[in-house]
Amino acid sequence: MATMDKEVEIEETTEEITIEMEENEEEPMEEEQEEEDERTPEEKAEDMKKEGNSFYVQKEYLKAIDLYTEAINLCPKCASYYGNRAACYIMLDKFKDGLEDARTAVRLDPSFLKGHLREAKCHLALGEVDGSIRSLEEVMRLDSNNKQAKNELVTARACFKFISEGKKAYEKEDFRKVLFCMERAISLAPACSRFKVQRAESLVLLKRYGEAQVALNELLQRDGMNADAIYVRGLCFYYEDIIDKAIQHFQQTLRLAPDHTKSRLAFKKCKSLKVKKEEGNTAFKSGKNQLAYDLYTEALQIDPLNVFTNAKIYLNRAIVGTRLGKTDQAIEDCSKAIELDPKYTKAYLKRAKCFMETELFEEAVRDYEKVYEMQKTKEHRMLLQDAKLELKKSKRKDYYKILSVSKNANEDEIKKAYRKHALLHHPDRHASKSVEERKEEEVKFKEVGEAYNILSDAKKKYRYDSGQDLEDMSNGFADFDANNLFQAFFSGGGGHSHHHHGHSFPHGFSFQFG
Repeated sequence: MATMDKEVEIEETTEEITIEMEENEEEPMEEEQEEEDERTPEEKAEDMKKEGNSFYVQKEYLKAIDLYTEAINLCPKCASYYGNRAACYIMLDKFKDGLEDARTAVRLDPSFLKGHLREAKCHLALGEVDGSIRSLEEVMRLDSNNKQAKNELVTARACFKFISEGKKAYEKEDFRKVLFCMERAISLAPACSRFKVQRAESLVLLKRYGEAQVALNELLQRDGMNADAIYVRGLCFYYEDIIDKAIQHFQQTLRLAPDHTKSRLAFKKCKSLKVKKEEGNTAFKSGKNQLAYDLYTEALQIDPLNVFTNAKIYLNRAIVGTRLGKTDQAIEDCSKAIELDPKYTKAYLKRAKCFMETELFEEAVRDYEKVYEMQKTKEHRMLLQDAKLELKKSKRKDYYKILSVSKNANEDEIKKAYRKHALLHHPDRHASKSVEERKEEEVKFKEVGEAYNILSDAKKKYRYDSGQDLEDMSNGFADFDANNLFQAFFSGGGGHSHHHHGHSFPHGFSFQFG
């Protein structure tokens, strides 16, 4: 209920009316005829007003309104009756009705101060600040010392300031300040739908969709045909990626207000985004990956503020990007999707998969941990375990990389690779180089031997591929000698003997430099 003075035109009486009857006095047997009411309409109206005042004091405002209405019907030119009924409407938060009565009261009696004050109160509650200030200034003209008018002028001007600052903040897209200003304005003008709509719109633009929906539902329950509120609710659905409902709301707004510019622009943008996204999806399903990629790129340009829809489009483009070999771009697109929607599990999963493919295992583990934190499923636990295993394996020497073979290389490919790299890095081949260069080649030669020692043995290779620590597999290579392996390989028919002038190798194998 609105707070206001309870000064109505009440005339108090201390006279107590009692009816005395004689003991054992019998009532007359014949019906008494009703006495003719000889009161004038003015006297009847005054009695109605007094009874209405009594109900007003008891806060039974609806009963008081009925009595004031009867008084008005009897004396429609009496300003105080309208003023009293306006007071009741204010207490019931029916400010439009109160404003109508207050206006009538001051029109009948321009010097009626309480009429002007109630008119000002209704104007302010409805957000009509200019009207409130005019009414209060009229009170001050009639009574320059009116304390109530002075206080309410301060309030009205404060509200005007919040409205002005909110408008400037909206133009600068400072929606936090708009929200602040509108909430202060609403506290002073509790029945102003316009302020409530702008507050809800600010919540939407601040991505506080749940709060916005609550505010809009309350507003639309009271005023289901409020075109601005319906538009903002559509905007909320639009930014929540509930596109079909958004379109319905924008269409309803335009039916109620065909010239609603914001709704027309939002409807056009909403339809455009939906169509472009669907075109991209169709191209993707048809295997037209480059076309799909281009269409998703175009869709992302339509409305940067639509975070949830754009997050999905970024993920779609990432999926297409991997098919086009644009893995780095796909990772970037997934990151943008996550930035827009931090709870977007699918984007984390896709980025983690890309990280695995590019052997960025630490990053993959972090993403899978985030996914498992959000959704503790068996599948996500397995993905996390696999990523941790690959991370552990990546911290060891990569023997496949040392031999320049794929992880699916067969026995012959591994032998050929060893022969090539062992000859390339054998110390004798680099005897004429500097000490540092010789040491570097010796290390490489030993690593080539280690790689072949593991990958040429089916059991060791399996254990290596499964992530077992090297120390457990070969005692840390404490007894491993790369030269012995080299000699055994070439002497055992794994290589071919050649005779060249230069440094001697086992069984006559030698290099020719030049």
